Amino acid sequence: MKTVRLISFLIFFSYIKCQTLQRILLDGAMQNIKSQNNLEENLRDITSIMVAQFLQKSTYEEVQTVVKELVDLTEKCKSLQPRESSSECFHQLMTTFLENICKNQGMADKHMFSDCCNVNNTERQKCFLLYKKDDAGYSDMFQIPNPEQICEMDKENRMPVKERYIYEISRKHPFLYGPTILTTSACYETAIQSCCREENKTQCLQMKLEPIRKYIRKISLRHHHLCEIRTKFNHKVAKAVELVLLTKKQPKANFSEIAKLTVDTNNLHQTCCGGNAVACVLGRSQLVNYTCSKQALLSSKITSCCELPMPFRGECIINSENDGKPDLSPLPLSRFTEDQFVCKQFTDKQDDFLEEFLYEYSRRHPELAVPVILRVDTVYQNLLGKCCKLENPLECHSHGKQMFQRVVHESHEHVKNHCDLRQKLGDSNFHDSLIVLYTKKAPQLSAQELVMFTKNMAAAATKCCPLSDEQQFICMEDSVKLILGALCRRHEAKPINAGVGHCCDDSSAFRKPCFDDLQIDETYISPPLSCGQVISLKEDLCKAQEEEFQTEKQNNLVKQKLHATQMQFQSIIVDFTQLVEMCCQAEKNEKCFQEESWLLAPHIQHLPNVLLLTSYPLPPSSEYVSLRRKREHFCSVPDTVLRER
Repeated sequence: MKTVRLISFLIFFSYIKCQTLQRILLDGAMQNIKSQNNLEENLRDITSIMVAQFLQKSTYEEVQTVVKELVDLTEKCKSLQPRESSSECFHQLMTTFLENICKNQGMADKHMFSDCCNVNNTERQKCFLLYKKDDAGYSDMFQIPNPEQICEMDKENRMPVKERYIYEISRKHPFLYGPTILTTSACYETAIQSCCREENKTQCLQMKLEPIRKYIRKISLRHHHLCEIRTKFNHKVAKAVELVLLTKKQPKANFSEIAKLTVDTNNLHQTCCGGNAVACVLGRSQLVNYTCSKQALLSSKITSCCELPMPFRGECIINSENDGKPDLSPLPLSRFTEDQFVCKQFTDKQDDFLEEFLYEYSRRHPELAVPVILRVDTVYQNLLGKCCKLENPLECHSHGKQMFQRVVHESHEHVKNHCDLRQKLGDSNFHDSLIVLYTKKAPQLSAQELVMFTKNMAAAATKCCPLSDEQQFICMEDSVKLILGALCRRHEAKPINAGVGHCCDDSSAFRKPCFDDLQIDETYISPPLSCGQVISLKEDLCKAQEEEFQTEKQNNLVKQKLHATQMQFQSIIVDFTQLVEMCCQAEKNEKCFQEESWLLAPHIQHLPNVLLLTSYPLPPSSEYVSLRRKREHFCSVPDTVLRER
C-alpha cells in the first residue's frame, strides 16, 4: 500500500519534471510525508513562513525568535479555549504578529513599517503587504555552501536544515502560498537525506534541487499574478478567473458545484494573498478535503491525488490534468444569445446569469486559454449592456456568437503572427526585434529591464511556438499574461508611461491585445546623445557579457530613434553583430574594427540621422566623411529636432 501511495505522490513530481527524485521517494520518504498530516504538528514551520515573508530583512535567528513567541502565544490561547476553537487561535496569529511588530519600534523602523502601525487594524495588514518585495536582491535559490556540513547537521538534527530552507524560500518569495512551501520543503528534506548518502554530494544536490527550484519560480509567479489581479481589479474579475480555471479542470461538474468551489477558492486566495500563511494552510486543507469528498462528481483525474496526505494532496490536485470534455449539446450556450428572455435574466440576476454563461462557455472550449475566455466574457457583458437598452434586444444580441468567434480569431492571429516572425528571424534576431518593439512602447524602462523583459517574451515563444496550434495558443497566452503581470507590477511601483498604465489598468483580460497594439510613446524625450552611447566600436565590446552586448548594440540606438523602422534597425544590428563577432575572434581586435567598420556604412545612410560612433575612419566617401566631421555637433542635437530634418 505504501508503494501505491508513493507512486501516486509522483504525479506531483512528474508535473515539475522531477524524475530524478523518484528513486529517493521510493527509498523511504513516507515518514517525511506522514509528518505533514497535522496542521498543529507543522505550526512552527507555517508560522516561520508567515514571519519570513513579512520580515524579509530579518536574519534567520531573528525570525525564529518571533516564531517562538507566536507559537507560545497560540499554545496558550488553545489551552484557554475548548478544543473546537483551536482554529480561531490560528486565525488570530496574524493580528498578534502585526501588533508585536508595531510594539517593537526597532523592528518597525528596520522594515519601514512605522506608517503602517499608525493606521487601524483593518488597513494595517494591507499596508504591510505593500512592503513585500518579490525577488528583492536575494540569490536565485537556497544555496548549499558546504554539503558536508549540511549533511552533518542533518544527521544530528534534520529540523534546522529544513527550517533554514523554509526561511530562505519564504523571504525570497513572499507571495508564494504556505502549502506550496510546506510541500517543497518536504521534497528538499528528502533530497538532502538521499544526497548525503552519495559520494558526490554537491553534484547530487544540484541535480535533485533544480526541479524544485524551477517549480518554485513558476508557481510563485502565478501566485503573485493572482494576488495582483485581486488587488488591482474588483472581486468579480478574480472570481471569474477562478470560475474558468475550475470549470476547465472539472468540465463534467454541474454548475452548482463549480459555483460553490469558486466562492470557496476565491475566499482562500484572498486569505493566502493577505499573507496569513496559517489560515492559508488551514483553508487549503478544508477545501481539498471537500474536493476529495466530491471527486466522483468533480473529476476522474484527482483520485490518486486524494490518496495523498496533506499538503501534497492539494499541490497534486492543482497540477493535475484537466478532465475530459463532456459530450455537450450547443443548446445551453445558444440560449445566452438567441433567447428572447436573455435581457430579463441579465437584469434580474446579472451576476448569476453571467457566471453561468462563463461556466457553459468554458466547459465547451478547453482549447482556449483563460485570458481569451475572459475576453469573450467581457465582450458578452458589453454586448448585453448595449443591447438590453434597445427596443428589439434580441436582434442585437443574437449576433453574439459571431462576436465571440471574432475575439478568438483575433487572439489566435496575434499568437500565430508572433510565432511566424520568430520562425522567420530565428531566436537571436527575434529577440532583437522584440527589444526594438518594446523600447518604442516603453522607452522609460532601463536597458537592463528591457533586455530582461524581452528575453522572457522570447523564451515564451521558444517554448510555445513549436507546439501544436492548440497548445501553442494556450501556452503563449498563459505565459504572456504572467510576463505582462510582472511588467505591470513594475509600472505600479514606478510608473512607466500613460500607454503602459492604460494597458495595465483598463482590463485584465485585454492586457495582451492592448500591449500588442501599443504604439510608440510620443511623449518620450530622449536624453542628450553622448558620442559613446549609440553604437561604439571599440575593443571593450569583446569583453562585454551577452546582455551588455545586446544593450550596447540596440537599446540606446532605439531610444534615440523611436521612429526608425524595424527593417532599418534590423539591418544595422545584424551587420553590427557580425562585425563584432568577427573582430573579437581576430588576433588584433582594434585593427579589425578599424579596417572592417566600412561594412556598416551602407546601412547608416538609410537610418535617419544615425552616425556610427567610432574613432576609426570610414572609407573615403564624401557622404561619410561629412557625417564624421559633424559628429560632435550631431550628438548634441535633440531627437525632436533631428526628426524634423
